[in-house]
Amino acid sequence: MTETLAQAIAREGSPVELLRNQNWPAFTFPVAPEFTNWRDEQRAWNTSVALMDQSHHMTQLFMDGADLIPLLQGISPNTFATFRPGVAKQLISVNKDGYLIGDGILFYNHEGPDGIVLVGHHILIDWVRFNIEKAQAAGKDVRYRLDPNSHMRQGPPTFYRYELQGPHADRVMEKIFGGPPPAIKFFHIGDVEIAGRPVKALRHGMAGQPGFEFYGPWEDNEIVLDAIMEAGEEFDIRRVGAKAYSSSPLESGWVPTPFPAIFDDDFAEYRDWLPAARIGSIGGSLSSADIHDFYMTPFDLGLGRSVRFDHDFHGREALEKIAEAPARRKVTLIWNSSDVADVVRSQVEPGVPAKYLDFPKARYGFYQMDEVQQDGRRVGISTDAGYVAYDQLYMSLATLDNEVPEGAEVEVLWGEDPISRKHSVDQQHRQVRIRATVAPAPYHEYARTVYRANS
Repeated sequence: MTETLAQAIAREGSPVELLRNQNWPAFTFPVAPEFTNWRDEQRAWNTSVALMDQSHHMTQLFMDGADLIPLLQGISPNTFATFRPGVAKQLISVNKDGYLIGDGILFYNHEGPDGIVLVGHHILIDWVRFNIEKAQAAGKDVRYRLDPNSHMRQGPPTFYRYELQGPHADRVMEKIFGGPPPAIKFFHIGDVEIAGRPVKALRHGMAGQPGFEFYGPWEDNEIVLDAIMEAGEEFDIRRVGAKAYSSSPLESGWVPTPFPAIFDDDFAEYRDWLPAARIGSIGGSLSSADIHDFYMTPFDLGLGRSVRFDHDFHGREALEKIAEAPARRKVTLIWNSSDVADVVRSQVEPGVPAKYLDFPKARYGFYQMDEVQQDGRRVGISTDAGYVAYDQLYMSLATLDNEVPEGAEVEVLWGEDPISRKHSVDQQHRQVRIRATVAPAPYHEYARTVYRANS
């Protein structure tokens, strides 16, 4: 019998103990770690053009039914006033106290069966599935079809998804289409043709650069991929492997796996439904016994722009109060190069090393949660850390108290104390402090002008 999250918490005694020690093995997707080398692949989306294969790492939830939009409205602070076929939007959800469950991208491809697709990590998708199943039991007209990521699924995905990004992306598309790229508004979906195959195109940016996401039936994936790569050859197009792709949120400023606030009374029924194996694990130095110290609001992570109070939803009253005076904001922390070098050097010196710092991404749990301090006091949480080759900087995305200004110096507490039982964490390491400078998220203009000038 599958153990539920509620049962696992009862066994461990607390959600913090469960998630700090639960193994969440690294996913291996059928995308090469590197096609050339991850440093040049990272640089490509800043200097030329990069093609990212998004076909495998995200879960897709295909939905339809007359009662679907009202259901989504009831669990999300997003507005649906202008949601219609041909439009995509970010979907978020919160608990009764206004704390974030997760986020994903909602595509309205067409009316009818499977017409609306939620794409993202499975955390938010599981919550949506739970609500759809409850609605079905109550006789509502709503359906879903789950298409898990390639680690959890047998066989190919429904869609291929290729992201074309970089300063030369438009020139590649001019060659593909034999003229100017299609005039599609930001976060709108257009119908195009590549190599004689019908393709959906979503206009948006990733890693701080303009571009398109192309998607269509999996059986067309190789034909479309070959056509894009051929068109991009003269512009030094690079295929981006899994290593480089994992670091792209550092530049775009998107926190990929925010901690889900599902451990209070309003989610008791959900915890009885959710298999414990799907909840993930906590990595990092934040070691509070209070699960609420891991919670974040949409405003903490820069998602406040998606919040609208034009409809009723679960958590609205609490979120309205939070919106009046958010306590934290999303930032980039630019790590001190000498302190980073000390951590790396500790691996080749006698004695107990600092916790291993991987390149290009340092993540040792599904939710990376490192404590950020200033003058010995906790002022935030560092959530996602890694190296950006174009700027030659180690950095992390973080949520930080509003009273800490840009340009200030803080410290990231790196390493666990006590050390968890997760297999992903080296059982022999010491905790260290890494100085970091507070910068905006996305960080581009600051890092490439102000920070460099002052360094």
